[in-house]
Amino acid sequence: MNEKQITNRLKPQQKSLSSYSLDKEPKTMSKKTMEVVKNLDVKRYMGRWYEIASFPSFFQPKNGANTRATYTLNEDGTVLVLNETFADGKRVSIEGTAYKADPKSDEAKLKVKFYLPPFLPIIPVVGNYWVLYIDDDYQYVLIGEPTRKYLWILCRQTHLDDEIYNQLVQKAKDEGYDVSKLRKTPQSDPPPEGENTPKDKGGWWIKSLFGK
Repeated sequence: MNEKQITNRLKPQQKSLSSYSLDKEPKTMSKKTMEVVKNLDVKRYMGRWYEIASFPSFFQPKNGANTRATYTLNEDGTVLVLNETFADGKRVSIEGTAYKADPKSDEAKLKVKFYLPPFLPIIPVVGNYWVLYIDDDYQYVLIGEPTRKYLWILCRQTHLDDEIYNQLVQKAKDEGYDVSKLRKTPQSDPPPEGENTPKDKGGWWIKSLFGK
């Protein structure tokens, strides 16, 4: 990710979010290549995002709330990723690094590397992070990946307007996602301060291995 790629501003896609009509018939698009944002302005993308909804995953506590991601640009052009959620009165967090999957491409297709397990982070795990839609003001975003097993709706605020949320869901549906798996994430207002909450040292991860 070079300086030119970092400073490029997102060029709006051909379709605005409002063009994803809620009245359209579902499309069978499981084999269609997903439409991905081009020329993402990485600097504008930095900062904190709150999880509005997502597909459940093994790398987050099932009862997690106030889930959020904070992105910080590193000097080498990679991005420091801090994911946090709160469960059972404790703060669960994991840090990773994001980088362009193909430095020569203008598509917002990133790789994110984490190390597991949380209590002894020695095993690298790499996942895909594709930006499927972002508004012109960088206030809400739809994130997916090529297998369609994971999906996130993020927002700069702890709550997102219902109309915008429904349009993002429709966009995901049009891209072939089974949106019935989406679960809204509980968010409090104001959000909790992580520094004042005891940190979970990885017990939730062990429970997740047994489906708890």
